[in-house]
Amino acid sequence: MNTAGKVDAMRADLDYVRRFNEEALARTGKKARAFTQTYGCQQNVSDGEKINGMLAGMGYDFCESPNEADIVIFNTCAIRENAEERVYGNVGALKSVKRRNPGMIIALCGCMMQQAHVAEKIKRSYTHVDLVFGPSALPELPAMIRRRLISGDRVFTILDETGAITEDLPLRRDGAIKAWVPIMYGCNNFCTYCVVPYVRGRERSRDFDKVCDEVRSLVGQGYREITLLGQNVNSYRSGDTDFVALLRALNAIEGDFRIRFMTSHPKDCTRALIDAIADCDKVCNHLHLPVQSGSDKVLEGMNRGYTVEKYLGILKYARARIPDITFTSDVIVGFPGETYADVQKTIDLIRTVRYQSLFTFIFSKREGTKAAEMADTVPDEEKKKWFSELLDIQNQISREAFESMPGETVTVLVDGKGKSGEGYLTGRTVSNMIVDFIGPETLTGEFVRVRITQALNWALAGELV
Repeated sequence: MNTAGKVDAMRADLDYVRRFNEEALARTGKKARAFTQTYGCQQNVSDGEKINGMLAGMGYDFCESPNEADIVIFNTCAIRENAEERVYGNVGALKSVKRRNPGMIIALCGCMMQQAHVAEKIKRSYTHVDLVFGPSALPELPAMIRRRLISGDRVFTILDETGAITEDLPLRRDGAIKAWVPIMYGCNNFCTYCVVPYVRGRERSRDFDKVCDEVRSLVGQGYREITLLGQNVNSYRSGDTDFVALLRALNAIEGDFRIRFMTSHPKDCTRALIDAIADCDKVCNHLHLPVQSGSDKVLEGMNRGYTVEKYLGILKYARARIPDITFTSDVIVGFPGETYADVQKTIDLIRTVRYQSLFTFIFSKREGTKAAEMADTVPDEEKKKWFSELLDIQNQISREAFESMPGETVTVLVDGKGKSGEGYLTGRTVSNMIVDFIGPETLTGEFVRVRITQALNWALAGELV
C-alpha cells in the first residue's frame, strides 16, 4: 500500500474508533480518556505529538494520570538501560490498575519496542499489555486500537524500519511557540555503541516541498522557533537538495522566526554548513556537535569517523566565520577499553572548546551493538568517579560562561512563566541560554531585548530593555 493509501486506511480506522467512543459516551456519559508518556529524544517527542493527534482524532480526551485513563501509551527509548528500566517499572505498576479496569488498553511503542528481545519479553512477561509497535508502525495505531476493541486480541506490529515516510498524520503539538519538524529518519553510521540504526532503520529523508510547506504553515500559525530533527540532519537529501540547501530555503521563508537543528554529526559537518549558519539570519548561532570522546583511540573504537584534530578544525572554522557561536555536545564516559588517560584527553578537549553545556552519559551496553561484545573491565564505581570529575569541570566552565554575561543585552524568545518568582517570564537566547526576567505575560511568544543583570546557578537573570 502506498503512503496515501496508508493515510486513507488510517483515517477510516480513526473514524471507527471515534464513533465507538461517541457511542460509549452516549451510553455512559463518560468521555474516553488517554494518558501518554514519551521517553528519550526530540524525535520521540515529535512522534508523541503524532500519537496524541491520532488519539484526539479518535475522540479521546487527555488526563494527567494513567490511573484515570481508558488508554495508556508509553512511547519508549532504547538508547540507555535506565530508560528501559523505567518503562518496565511503570508498565508493571499498571497491572493492578488494569485489574480494576479490565477495559483499559495499554500500549507500548517507540524504539525500545523495535528490539525483538524486548517485544518477546513484553509478550511473555507483561500479559496485561495490549499493543506493541515500533516507530514505523505509528500510522497503524488506529487500526490496532480498532482490532483490540472488536476482538480483544493483543496486537504486536513490528514493521521493517526501512519503509517510506508516511506524511500528513494528525498532530497535536505540545506548544504554540516552538515546533519540532522531523526532516529525516534513521541512521547509516553504525556507531558501535548505538542501537539507533537497528531500531530506526536506514536513513530516509522527507520531501523538500513537504518540509518547506510545514515550516511555512507553522510560521503562518505564529510559531517563532522551528527545530529541524534527524538522527543526522547533515545527511538530509531530497532529490538534488541537501541539508545546506534546505537551510537556505527555509531561511528565505518570510516571517519573524528562528531555525535550530539537531543532531549534526561531526564527520559530515562541512564548511558549507558553517557558511550557511553564518549567512542565514534566522538560523541560530549555536551548534550541537556530539564529540563523544576526546581520545582518537576511543573514537576509532566507537566508529565515529573523525579524529579530535578534525573535530577541532570544524570548531575553529566556525568561530572564525561566526565569532559569537556557541557549542554544546554529547560525551560518553566508560566506553569499553577506555582508560583514565583517555578520559583526561576528553577533559582536555572540554577545557579547549569550553562548551556552553554538555549532555554526559556513562556507557550503557545495548544488545545487538558491536560495543556490547567488547571487553569492558573497568568497574562501574571507577567510571562514576571519572564521570564526576568530568562533570565538575564542565559545570565550572558553564558557570564561568554565565558569570561573563551580566551587562550584556541579548534577544530572548519568551516561552512563558519563569521559575524565579511571581511576575517572572522565561525564555532562551539565540545561543540557547535560559533567561528569567520580570515582564507581562502578554510578551509570551515574542522576541524581546533583555539586559543581563545576574548569573544564577541554572540560568541568567535580567531586565527588559
